[in-house]
Amino acid sequence: MKVGYHRGARRFLAARLGMFSIKETALADAAPTHPVSGHPVSGHPASGFPPAADLAPIKRALISVSDKTGLIDVATALAALGVELVSTGGTQAAIAAAGLAVKDISELTGFPEMMDGRVKTLHPVVHGGLLGVRDAPEHVRAMGEHGIGGIDLLYVNLYPFEETVAAGGDFAACVENIDIGGPAMIRSAAKNHGYVCVCTEAGDVAEVVSALQAEGATSLALRKRLAARAYARTAAYDAAIAAWFAKAIGDTAPARKTFTGSLIQTTRYGENAHQSAAFYGFARPRRVGVATARQLQGKELSYNNINDTDAAFELVAEFDPAESAAVAIIKHANPCGVALGDDLKTAYLRALQCDPVSAYGGIIAVNRRLDAEAAREIVSIFTEVVIAPDADDEAIALFANEKNLRLLLTGGLPDPRAEGETFRSVSGGFLVQSRDIARVTASDLKIVTKRPPTAREVEDMLFAFTIAKHTKSNAVIYAKDGQTAGIGAGQMNRRDSARIAAMRAAEAAEAAGLPQSLAKGSACASDAFFPFPDGLIQAVEAGATAVIQPGGSIRDKRVIAAADAAGIAMAFTGVRVFRH
Repeated sequence: MKVGYHRGARRFLAARLGMFSIKETALADAAPTHPVSGHPVSGHPASGFPPAADLAPIKRALISVSDKTGLIDVATALAALGVELVSTGGTQAAIAAAGLAVKDISELTGFPEMMDGRVKTLHPVVHGGLLGVRDAPEHVRAMGEHGIGGIDLLYVNLYPFEETVAAGGDFAACVENIDIGGPAMIRSAAKNHGYVCVCTEAGDVAEVVSALQAEGATSLALRKRLAARAYARTAAYDAAIAAWFAKAIGDTAPARKTFTGSLIQTTRYGENAHQSAAFYGFARPRRVGVATARQLQGKELSYNNINDTDAAFELVAEFDPAESAAVAIIKHANPCGVALGDDLKTAYLRALQCDPVSAYGGIIAVNRRLDAEAAREIVSIFTEVVIAPDADDEAIALFANEKNLRLLLTGGLPDPRAEGETFRSVSGGFLVQSRDIARVTASDLKIVTKRPPTAREVEDMLFAFTIAKHTKSNAVIYAKDGQTAGIGAGQMNRRDSARIAAMRAAEAAEAAGLPQSLAKGSACASDAFFPFPDGLIQAVEAGATAVIQPGGSIRDKRVIAAADAAGIAMAFTGVRVFRH
């Protein structure tokens, strides 16, 4: 029902509501018709309204907040500026308890709060006060006729739906925390930003108070900024509800997909200097990582820093810190060295040995509390970012001397088995997929060669396959004794990836003064099947004695025969770990 269209409602409102009247002006022209259908259209097109004045005073504010942090400070500041306060339920009680004059919303609407608080602001007096265009004659006439007073400032924060979901609330609890009246008021106020300030956070109100103290009114530019933020907030809120509901009913591909984030930082530029970029975080609880990290020192993270740091930390989190220390060195989102060790210093030096050239200017992730011994080794070469769950005071002090090194502490590790989604934009749309949480164990392996792998080879195969999961396809990894020996990433054919990995292993051995390639006696992992024997033969020539791959090629028999001819062991995982 539109306000004023039902005669019974109009008589009822006129009798019940004692709001201050607004001076009537001449009636506006008749309602226009729709340009296509020709049917009457209620209201006025934007062009039918007089332009809003730049400066708008605030005489009345409606405050209704779930999170009451800073509420009394906000109410006190507004009251001191002569703003009349109107509020609801617990918000009204809190303001009144602070000794401030405040009207209950029921004094305006003539209706009590009802249905367990579900209905209190969904009323023509509230929305008419928010939506009424102050300079439109028809609006002024309607507001005066029905006793609707203008609401110049709305401050609403919403029921804690996201927090309820994050806390593991059951279905009923989540539904009950879906706010209805709040988003409706926010949207009404934001639409009428020509005359109304809409605030969804205490910081928004602070901007309004500052403007009132300086100018006695708010500017149209400020009201537009607040409206834009308000619509973003309701959009994020609705997106969270839609995502939760789809998951709750098991809809993995809903007809409409929405996701939003809150700005963490802007970056100086994007992947390249001519591109703009910003970093956003998803609603809490966020997955532990770069988005939750606390930066202790160094320059602001760049777009590429953030991308590479995420890749490094997700990789190193695959390894349980209770079992072994792990270090990953990343360059351009690909590992150039990963290793395990009894301590971080040992793991770092072993990871560095794999490709010391590429490690220069790289990103380092560790899976344990960073200690001084490891920190001393890390600062020996230029490093862009170090990310760790935590760090000792001495390690932090050592890094403090490296002004260009960023140190990020996350407070924990991401769970490699946790479900989630990943996104990628394409022209005209985006792709969504479930997070790759595949984890292959020894019991998952299907041994397809005459010679079975030794226990050590199985460990090396599983380690190498884990690294392949985090390396751009086509990926081939040589690894031995919990250390990458050579990494071939991002090639258009698998044979070249095997060749590059072998070259890296030989170069690393030469740099370390070792008599033979690091790939000698290694296990070789491929992120997808070998379509021909040539890639496997390349691995054998590099020195690999065992191979792990998904299998599934129409030429598997030829590849198996080549492995048997070389006397190596090979296992199929049945799981592909492409990464593009």
